[in-house]
Amino acid sequence: MNKSVETWHVLVLPGWQDSGAQHWQSRWVLRHGYERVEQDDWLWPRRGDWMARLDEAVLARPVGQPLALVAHSLGCQLVAAWAEHSRHAQRVHAALLVAPPDTEREDMPPQLHNWRPMRRSPLPFEALALLSSDDPYATPERAVDLCRSWGAGHEVVGALGHLNDHSGLGDWDEGHQRLLRLLGRSRTIA
Repeated sequence: MNKSVETWHVLVLPGWQDSGAQHWQSRWVLRHGYERVEQDDWLWPRRGDWMARLDEAVLARPVGQPLALVAHSLGCQLVAAWAEHSRHAQRVHAALLVAPPDTEREDMPPQLHNWRPMRRSPLPFEALALLSSDDPYATPERAVDLCRSWGAGHEVVGALGHLNDHSGLGDWDEGHQRLLRLLGRSRTIA
């Protein structure tokens, strides 16, 4: 039996440089009442610091409340690293991972080099990745390979760049519908 979507608490995890006001993540926070996880340093992200902040956000939620993550870009790498190391990862039941970047690429900015190597352990919760066929930060093949290592399903949603505010997605209702379907089918709390 699945929990109704209304009972879920959704944590939004922006990527490097945060998600601006026109980004679909920011719009979802305002429109749907989701909680954004704020990081101390959006410009020089340190993996351990970001993981600690996510741990704090997860622990602030009541035990037993269905919890989902909505990550964009570097936020996807955060989910993978956090899930591999946190003893609280079992409190998450689902994750929507949008445009995971390949931080091992040679052309990645130096601010992201401490996100190497990428974490590739299977996620302990259901996950769906939404990919763009022309994402400048990950080839489709590399993104699919990453999703497979995480045990995440994946869908290519079109040629939409990095699936950010520059992609012209607005409120991105299509992405939100995919989140709702994911939550509707995710396993319930034991």
